[in-house]
Amino acid sequence: MFNDNIKKRLMTTDPAQIGHFIEGGYMKPEIKPIYKNAKIAGPAYTVRAIGDDSTIVYYAMERAPKGSVIVIDRGGDQTFSCCGEIVALLAKEMGMEGIVVDGPATDSMAIEEMQFPVFATGLSPVTTRHIGLTGEFDIQVSCGGAVVNPGDIIFGDSDGVIVIKPELLEELVEKAEAADKNEEEWIKAFKSGRIMSDYLNIDKLIENDTQGYINELKKI
Repeated sequence: MFNDNIKKRLMTTDPAQIGHFIEGGYMKPEIKPIYKNAKIAGPAYTVRAIGDDSTIVYYAMERAPKGSVIVIDRGGDQTFSCCGEIVALLAKEMGMEGIVVDGPATDSMAIEEMQFPVFATGLSPVTTRHIGLTGEFDIQVSCGGAVVNPGDIIFGDSDGVIVIKPELLEELVEKAEAADKNEEEWIKAFKSGRIMSDYLNIDKLIENDTQGYINELKKI
């Protein structure tokens, strides 16, 4: 279950750490934050906004619980930006955690100045309009090549975004925290002259035991 404590724990680790332990649920590398140090962790509230009409984004945000990450499926469109300064500001003031859009954003300088996390495939000066012709919300969507269901946990930083099923969250956070501790020890050890073979029997793993190698990786 997502709560303030689990959010705090997530924000002290990284998506890349959890990435060691998942076999799916990661968005394509094109999904990046508008500004370098952005980081988000929160349950998804999903939107599908097609073409040059983004009215549904506002409609959905007015129904999203505070703390949500607004995840926007653009149906493959990579021309029209449905998220700029006004959308980001409104989301911030309404208590949203951030926005992830499978398409371009705009007004990057303003978004960086307000320090509200927006993740997108890039930037575009061509924006959507308020027509109200189409759109859906609170449904299963596709974003960055990943399937996202309402309530899935969105965790992202400058390295990218992953999608975590709520029932797997606690276990994955525990694994990430243990891996963080391992890495702290490794960093100290490697700076003192040790090498990975001091911790793993790499020769055996590579030369004799492919399956053992896979099992060892799962422990890291």
